[in-house]
Amino acid sequence: MERGGYRGRGSGAGAGRGSGAGTGGYRGGRGGGGGGGGYGRGRGRNRYGEPHQHDHYPNPNPSPSQSQSQSDQQWKRVGGSPKPVGATTGWTTSPSQAGPSSSSSSPAVDHVVTGFPSLKISEREPPSPPSRNGEKLHPIERPDKGGVLAIRTVRLRVNHFPVKFNPDSIIRHYDIDVKPMVASKHGRPLKIPKSHLAMIRNKLFQDDPAQFPLSMTAYDGEKNIFSAVELPTGNFNVKLEEEDLKVQSYIFSIKLVNELKLGKLKDYLTGNLLTIPRDILQGMDVVMKENPTRCMISVGRSFHPVEPYQEDDLGFGLTASRGFQPGLKATSQGLALCLDYSVLAFRKRMSVIDFLHEHIRYFGQPNFREWGKVDWALKGIKVNVTHRKTKQKYTIGGLTRQNTLQLSFLVEDPEKKVPPRKIRLVDYFREKYNMDIKFKDYPCLDLGRNGRKNYVPMEFCLLVEGQIYPKDKLLKPAGLFLKDISLAPPQDRQTMISQMVQSEDGPCGGGIVQNFGMEVKTSMTPLVSRILGPPELKLAGPGGKVIKITVDPDKCQWNLLGRAFVEGKRIERWAVLDFSYYSDQRDQLNPDHFIPKLIARCKNLGMQMGNPVLYEPASMEQLENLGGLYQLLERVTTKASQIGRGQLQILVCVMDKRHSGYKYLKWISETRIGVVTQCCLSSHANSAKDQYLANLALKINAKLGGSNVELIDRLPYFEDEGGHVMFVGADVNHPGSRDTTSPSMAAVVATVNWPAANRYVARVRPQNHRTEKILNFDDMCLELVDSYAALNKVKPDKIVIFRDGVSEGQFDMALNEELISLKRAFQRRNYFPTITLIVAQKRHQTRLFPESRRDGGSTGNVPPGTVVDTTIVHPFEFDFYLCSHYGSLGTSKPTHYHVLWDDHKFTSDQLQKLIYNMCFTFARCTKPVSLVPPVYYADLVAYRGRLYHEAVMEGQSPPSVSSASSSLTSSSLSSVASFDERSYRLHTDLENFMFFV
Repeated sequence: MERGGYRGRGSGAGAGRGSGAGTGGYRGGRGGGGGGGGYGRGRGRNRYGEPHQHDHYPNPNPSPSQSQSQSDQQWKRVGGSPKPVGATTGWTTSPSQAGPSSSSSSPAVDHVVTGFPSLKISEREPPSPPSRNGEKLHPIERPDKGGVLAIRTVRLRVNHFPVKFNPDSIIRHYDIDVKPMVASKHGRPLKIPKSHLAMIRNKLFQDDPAQFPLSMTAYDGEKNIFSAVELPTGNFNVKLEEEDLKVQSYIFSIKLVNELKLGKLKDYLTGNLLTIPRDILQGMDVVMKENPTRCMISVGRSFHPVEPYQEDDLGFGLTASRGFQPGLKATSQGLALCLDYSVLAFRKRMSVIDFLHEHIRYFGQPNFREWGKVDWALKGIKVNVTHRKTKQKYTIGGLTRQNTLQLSFLVEDPEKKVPPRKIRLVDYFREKYNMDIKFKDYPCLDLGRNGRKNYVPMEFCLLVEGQIYPKDKLLKPAGLFLKDISLAPPQDRQTMISQMVQSEDGPCGGGIVQNFGMEVKTSMTPLVSRILGPPELKLAGPGGKVIKITVDPDKCQWNLLGRAFVEGKRIERWAVLDFSYYSDQRDQLNPDHFIPKLIARCKNLGMQMGNPVLYEPASMEQLENLGGLYQLLERVTTKASQIGRGQLQILVCVMDKRHSGYKYLKWISETRIGVVTQCCLSSHANSAKDQYLANLALKINAKLGGSNVELIDRLPYFEDEGGHVMFVGADVNHPGSRDTTSPSMAAVVATVNWPAANRYVARVRPQNHRTEKILNFDDMCLELVDSYAALNKVKPDKIVIFRDGVSEGQFDMALNEELISLKRAFQRRNYFPTITLIVAQKRHQTRLFPESRRDGGSTGNVPPGTVVDTTIVHPFEFDFYLCSHYGSLGTSKPTHYHVLWDDHKFTSDQLQKLIYNMCFTFARCTKPVSLVPPVYYADLVAYRGRLYHEAVMEGQSPPSVSSASSSLTSSSLSSVASFDERSYRLHTDLENFMFFV
């Protein structure tokens, strides 16, 4: 369609409905188409291991637990905040390598190379990186006693429950090995299921309680037993009744591995040991989980009751189960049990027939033929059988091709006196088990394994309890109900957590914890949090004049009424690709309504947007074929560029529903053609509400390089600093748990404008399956530095990196592999910026609850800007919790920030305020977000990489690429099993755009 007319002319290339072209509107006559630092040393301790996990919240005032009497050392805050320690700039050797140390002096170091801020970056003397002879970096210590900045304070309760233990106690760690006495027929070692391992262990301990006191031991379900008393070692014979009342014998081997002296944990908590004794914490964690393991259903790290509440029935043969997820943490107040509420969807414990009646529509009715749905619903599910006495669990491999009445097989005479005879399955069950099969016209379940067939009628099978159902497969009504249960308001969540801690099935029940000399205080930890004030924001007013916005500190939201973006982009060449054109009339886009409304709203927000140069009709079916979609997008972008006499700026794609072809569209447009796209649903577009159109405008402006909102003042700490600063975000997206081959997707983003620091560029790469380390971190960062230099004519001399997805046990990898490789890459270029590395984590169980309702606002959540950096944080490392967003649903979860390396010597106040202010610059909304934007964007880009992978893999099938042009050959779709990076590299035209927002 040519510029100037909403309808335009053209002969059309689509599957037309008539031949009219029409005039005066976008759609036309429904005719034939539309025309086509250093580590602060502190108290002279030795450090020789890994740090602690990532759950933290800043808190300026001491909690009650910090002011208790000195007589009860385990109930007062032990370790406290360390003395202020200045972080040095450069590399320092590990204390364990540097020689002996004392409590009164810092340990000796081989060398400390500091940066010289007064020199230009090219003149700064390069720091010496650690060698590969064992020297290591370690997370820095807290630089002070916590922050003091606050507009007010709020008293909180936190779901951390102090744990008292006897430091003189010893927990004995045993390694176990279980093998059947009779070897497998194939000569291969048999893998014993975890459920069997627990039964075998219980049988041994129950048969000889004098030597094996069950209540004095804890088992992790695999190879490790922890005991409060000494156990006999050696090999023991265990006989267990199994299938068909047969007795199976096992050899149960026990070997002492270690004696865990809890005094070492006390030394760590009080600051006399710098490395967390992870083996001790692991053993105590297993002890804490032993009682719920025996009484409840264990799924991953959470525990759920065997009998769910009746009112939590989700329908479809499913139920919602309310459980909890516990874990031990080393904190400033000492050892603590962190326990949070957890909700999962499970299949009900019921017969397979009843499950199918609930789960599949029309099942059981005459002429039902949708056995493919039945096979899909049942495959992989575990069942028990009811026609014989056995506790064995079987996995459904699929359905038989024939129904039960038609099935027959050969039965051999045990004594070999007569030849094998053929017998029908229905007759076999009548003769063998005296059972008549009712549903003879149904297929049987195949419960065989290792290539052996084992056909069992559905009516004799029961679903095993505790089988989780994937949330993403829930139908909409069940999904909404589950979400409603999961999003418990703060008061309800706090009550449920307290009940679970005190429950007989919980960690403190059964007397096991007490037998190990541990005691859990069943009331939540009280503390005082600080509320940071929101920053002043910059928007544009009438005539483009800059105006200052002061937001309400309670919700921290702002609106765009009468305001415009700081920098609105001019859009002269854009097009609409309408995939809803051939859909049912009620699902079609009304372009004559949507397009003028969008143009008007964008103009109101400061974006000069003309009429689209092209309106192209298409069908939803065209999204299903990768090759055909490539041709369509290539033709549309080429035509629009010709009409607009310049490169197409953005292509708005309208669909009548969410479609799996979305990933094809994004992969083609962003890696092959090089055009920015904005997708929207026709139903939303037709409504054309101001808020929806404003949201579209926010995304479009950011994607094209505009600036939606900025801070009035420079970011804290850097306001008086010279030079350029770049903020980096990094994340890895892993395939689903059932996917054992697909690569993980690593993404790194970085700011390329200073001092606004709100425009980002991105890189994404595939890497080895489920590998958390970013293998090409140095190369991707170098590319981003080059982009910064190209746009600013100078490289950044200060870099702040936010790393997502790293657990406590992976801190060493982030420091000594990713960071060191990056520094070495910079040094090879004679480039020596100062660097801060911070881990940002959302996958933790810490929750904050206001003590007073008046502090919780309308939703009962902590206010935006809530920061906690005492009591529940690490004993001496630099971490804190920050809740930067307004929680409108459920209970807010703060983000835990843990500083691993800091050349910039941030104070707690400086870094907390810096991160909080950055949360106001996220491009897609008019409120602060819960996660610092570099990490938020990295998460979006990593997920975009996942979509690229799915598009590439699905597009390799011949039907999908047979119609592709020569530029989409099979070679360009080479197998990602070999991790061909060419399939994931952005088109050069998009490398410096925020295509991912």
